[in-house]
Amino acid sequence: MEKLIITLAPTGNVPTKAMNPATPVTVEEIVEDIKKCRALGVSIAHIHVRDREGKPTSDRSIYQQVLGRLAEEKVDIITQVSTGARGGENTIAWRGQMLDLPARMASLSTGSSNFPSSINANDPALIEALAGKMYAHGLKPEIEAFDVGMISNAKKLLKKGVLKAPLHFNLVMNVPGSIEGTPRNLLFMVESLPAGSTWSVSGIGKSQVPMLTMAILMGGHVRTGLEDVLEYEKGVPATNAMLVERIVRIAKELGREIATPEEARRILTL
Repeated sequence: MEKLIITLAPTGNVPTKAMNPATPVTVEEIVEDIKKCRALGVSIAHIHVRDREGKPTSDRSIYQQVLGRLAEEKVDIITQVSTGARGGENTIAWRGQMLDLPARMASLSTGSSNFPSSINANDPALIEALAGKMYAHGLKPEIEAFDVGMISNAKKLLKKGVLKAPLHFNLVMNVPGSIEGTPRNLLFMVESLPAGSTWSVSGIGKSQVPMLTMAILMGGHVRTGLEDVLEYEKGVPATNAMLVERIVRIAKELGREIATPEEARRILTL
């Protein structure tokens, strides 16, 4: 079994200081949390950014600041920028504006789904345009699958030549309106992946510990962070460091070693 790749999703589009005071929203806060969690065992940073008002944005200049700070401080971590569908126009010009920056990966949803109060809209032309720009700039897509249909579409895009093997998936479990975070659903999603794919799991909210524990046991990889869960346990606000420490502890108890960034690059064929 390969060593475990841990991805940190420190910010996301939804969490605010009001929801959890530990949420990093400024460039400095995001960079500091990434540095802290890298030292704890994280290999990939899944990066969202916020504007001056703390709202989600795809602003290239802010992504550039985060990536620049990480490079200046020589943080050895795989940087993954988000092209998620919140905070701005649903166009390649807006959502893909940071894809020419020196990151190593980028998120790509291969279909549309429901969020709790909005639509995660990804039309076919936009998906193909984002994928094309990622490959043109040397970024490996991480396919964000909020439901099984997104895996099916990824297979079609692979056959069409829009995506290139081997694929890497992040299976996002338990977003209200999308696939529930249950053992049966996770097994079904993993069994649906194209041969040779690597995969990780995001367990949203209360599904965090059971879904990530299953992924560790099944040979997959994991994502944690305040984007995915705001409480460590009921009534106890989490920090990104607390969430990473818990996953490292579970992995060690289950006999799964933690991958370094260099090992993660090999596993993901970066």
